[in-house]
Amino acid sequence: AKDYELRQYETAKWVSTVIRGEIQKEALRQGFWKLFHYIQGKNEKEMKIDMTVPVTCLVKRGCADFKVSFFVPFEHQDSPPQPTDSDVFIEERKAAAVFVRSFSGFASTEKYAEEAEVLARILRNRGQPFHEDFFYTAGYDSPFKLFNRHNEVWYFKK
Repeated sequence: AKDYELRQYETAKWVSTVIRGEIQKEALRQGFWKLFHYIQGKNEKEMKIDMTVPVTCLVKRGCADFKVSFFVPFEHQDSPPQPTDSDVFIEERKAAAVFVRSFSGFASTEKYAEEAEVLARILRNRGQPFHEDFFYTAGYDSPFKLFNRHNEVWYFKK
């Protein structure tokens, strides 16, 4: 469709952390730095790992906990180094069909919520079943990139 796409993601490992009781913007900032330290060598192998995109954030309706994640690069998918920070963990996300809405610019918490609501409304209007109790935000750009930024919101298909 012109206003969203349906993607099929394969099973993959992500390095994640849960930030509890913060506003989303602060949770993203704290979570990003915990995960950045992991890829800079704060792991059992003291291995530097390339930064990947997207950086995702799981947003659950009515919940002040946010799970921030980095995709584990393909060359480390089989055996990613274990984190040494007890707040950081490796998770395997199962294969899934995901509805995606893309948008540009600098993404604020409010902009992500607005785009998620637009996508939810479109999916409901088209009779597409999806998990409405949570969505993911996905950011693809460095904070230093000023133009042609790419952001997404994701709902998982039922």
